[in-house]
Amino acid sequence: MTATSLDTGTPDLLASLDAGVLTLTLNRPEARNAMSREMNFALQKQLAAAEFDPAVKCIVLTGAGKGFCAGGDVKGMASAGDGTVGALTIDQAIHVQRVNQRETAGRLFKMPKPTIAALPGPAAGAGLSLALACDLRIMASTAIMTTAFARVGFSGDYGGTYFMTQLVGAAKARQLYLLSERVSADEALALGLTNWVAAPEDLVARTQELARRLASGPTVAYRYMKENLNRAMAGEVDDCLDLEATHHVHCGQTEDHREASRAFVEKREPAFVGR
Repeated sequence: MTATSLDTGTPDLLASLDAGVLTLTLNRPEARNAMSREMNFALQKQLAAAEFDPAVKCIVLTGAGKGFCAGGDVKGMASAGDGTVGALTIDQAIHVQRVNQRETAGRLFKMPKPTIAALPGPAAGAGLSLALACDLRIMASTAIMTTAFARVGFSGDYGGTYFMTQLVGAAKARQLYLLSERVSADEALALGLTNWVAAPEDLVARTQELARRLASGPTVAYRYMKENLNRAMAGEVDDCLDLEATHHVHCGQTEDHREASRAFVEKREPAFVGR
């Protein structure tokens, strides 16, 4: 099947759909894919559409060239003389930032479909936050992660403090935020910040293999699975047990479950249809 290119409205974000896999590519390689206003709004729009598009089964977020995302455009902030407000009032700037974060990192995290971050190179600041918001991460062996915020006098954004703490624990998260240390791919794998490390030349193929596997999976079960896992991060045990029971029974009524049961008996791979 040939990939279909989608119009994002800006060259700063590329989008293509192939066999149920929506690939979103942050496309400012000359700036290490630092987030521009146009990129941010286009990403919000693509993620919102993907959530309700039945043709999209899995989402891959990656970066063009040799980087994933350097986070905010620090050079642009320096030239403007203000890192957050600009022409807005402080209250307006806070509102815009909240909406931006919820519609990008927040939506990646809550999306009822699997999300993968593929890191060909550095993920820093808000770029790291976006990667951590995804369900799964795969890194090139030459890629690195860094919170970077302390180096530019910021406290952190796009949910990074939440995702990092959940993944590595409070003490390590504080270390990585306060000291802005660079984390190699091997260290990221050991810490649980990435799921896989691949040779740079194998990253795209490994990512596509994983994404296609997820795209052909039981989409209804994935939706409930993600809700279970997300709520378990802050939920009380009885609430989690009750939610699991509800979702488990619902999944038992799906065509996917019936097909998987037949496939198990017949000793073959199931052909899921997402219903």
